[in-house]
Amino acid sequence: MSEKLWTKDFMLITLVNFLMYIIHYSLIVTVTVFTMEEYKASEGMGGLAAGIFIIGMLVGRLYSGKYIDQWQPKYILMIGLVASIATISLYFTIHSLVILMIVRFLHGIAFGISSTSTGAIASKIVPESRKGEGIGYYALSTTVASAIGPFVGILINQRLGFEMNFTFCLAIITAAFLIGLTIKKINMAPLPKLEDQKLPAPAKGLDKYVQKEALPIAFVAVFVGVAYASVLSFLTAYAQEVNLVSVASFFFMAYAVSTLVSRPFTGKIFDRFGENKVMYPSFLSFVIGLGLLATATNGFLLLLSAVFIGLGYGTIIPSSQAIAVKAAPKEKIGLATSTFYMLADLGAGFAPFLLGMLIPFLGYRNLYLAMGLLVVGITVLYYFLHGKKAKQTKMVKQETAVSEESWAN
Repeated sequence: MSEKLWTKDFMLITLVNFLMYIIHYSLIVTVTVFTMEEYKASEGMGGLAAGIFIIGMLVGRLYSGKYIDQWQPKYILMIGLVASIATISLYFTIHSLVILMIVRFLHGIAFGISSTSTGAIASKIVPESRKGEGIGYYALSTTVASAIGPFVGILINQRLGFEMNFTFCLAIITAAFLIGLTIKKINMAPLPKLEDQKLPAPAKGLDKYVQKEALPIAFVAVFVGVAYASVLSFLTAYAQEVNLVSVASFFFMAYAVSTLVSRPFTGKIFDRFGENKVMYPSFLSFVIGLGLLATATNGFLLLLSAVFIGLGYGTIIPSSQAIAVKAAPKEKIGLATSTFYMLADLGAGFAPFLLGMLIPFLGYRNLYLAMGLLVVGITVLYYFLHGKKAKQTKMVKQETAVSEESWAN
């Protein structure tokens, strides 16, 4: 009989994560336009307002991760949620561009602490025998939020204005805090006695924060994050320019549906045939999606681009994370995961500002065409950093399997 997965605490921590990401996506797709309209800022500054949150999130993850295993994870979560309530409340006091940037950065740190904590708690309460299944279900809370958050954020912005969006986010984070209070504390494993410990030499310098085996695929993720940031940060402004605002609110719905539908199939292909059979078609789908987005003249093409981007980016990121984990020693899986997401966040964090500076010269349509070309370049980069090695490894395994079968016969 399999161990129970859907416990009360597992459902609650998944719900808390879902609510936090609703806020993240609701704000990140609207704050660029808010910055440009409210403070007459350039696209570059609007992009910075979106991206600086992710830089803060990276800082929060970097420094909270190493304390979660030492302290009670629930306490770290509550610290992050209290900090989130405080920083979201500060949105109502913003009166200048500088203050906006500071608040966005602080909110990012609070979110980084909270989201790292929810992931750690989910990992600890999922039964060992159902770890992959449980974490997969937990991760869907982020995917669903990536659809609902932008939809709600854009809708509130259109109908009720920016300030009501902040009110909505404050109500959601307060609900997350109250739910978080009801989650039980994690039973921490007792530390072994000093004489029983066989500890490896402590990691020094960057080795405390970075897993070297995960770096090649994480480096690929940096540039994938740049390409997707162009969609996440500038879709609303682009939709206004091409008169497709009403349809744009459904963009991330279409994105999430295509991701949800495809994920079970892509996962099986990954496990059975290897990562290259998933990654190369995903890169191609991402390129097609960005091309459709760049040339969209009606709502159908805009939503079709969302489907291809969902099949592309929505598959690349979880598959890349799996590659990072597979490449690392078993005892360093957590560090490999954090290495991967830190670099992915790094690309997504700096990209809005850099891309925003290009928009006055390129325009939105040419920006998305350029991002399509970037993904073509990323495909080549993937081949040299991992794809070529993965192909050779696959061939060796096949030859070994054939050899073993011959000996058996």
